[in-house]
Amino acid sequence: MSERLFAIRGATGADNTAESIKENVCEMCLRLFSENGLSQKDFVSIQFTVTEDLDALNPAAALRKGQDAFDVSSIPLFCSQEPEIEGMLKKVIRVMITVYMKEGSSPVNIYTGGAEVLRPDIVKENSI
Repeated sequence: MSERLFAIRGATGADNTAESIKENVCEMCLRLFSENGLSQKDFVSIQFTVTEDLDALNPAAALRKGQDAFDVSSIPLFCSQEPEIEGMLKKVIRVMITVYMKEGSSPVNIYTGGAEVLRPDIVKENSI
C-alpha cells in the first residue's frame, strides 16, 4: 500500500508557566503520535503556533526537553506567534504535524486543555 502526505492538527490550552506549557504540549503531542500510530520515519515536520499571552516557554523546546517517550531530535520543529484576532481564545498552543501515512488513513486530530471549543466537530467525531 502506498503512502501520502497528511497534516494532523491539534491544540491545547496552557497557563503561562514553563511547567504548564511543557506538560500540555507533551500530553497533546504524545497522544497525536500514539493515536495516529506514528513512528520516527513518518515525520516531515512539526509546526506550533502560540497566542501572545504564552511566552514562558517555546512549545518546540517543551516537546524536545519535556518528555523521553518519543525521540523528536531529528524532526524539524518550528514555532510562531498566532495572529491576534478580536475575540480569539487566549492561552492556546496549536500544532500541525506533517507526516507520511498509508493511503486511505484517517488522521486523528486532538484538542485538549480547553481548546476543544475551537473544533467541537472534531472533538465529537473523535469521541464516537
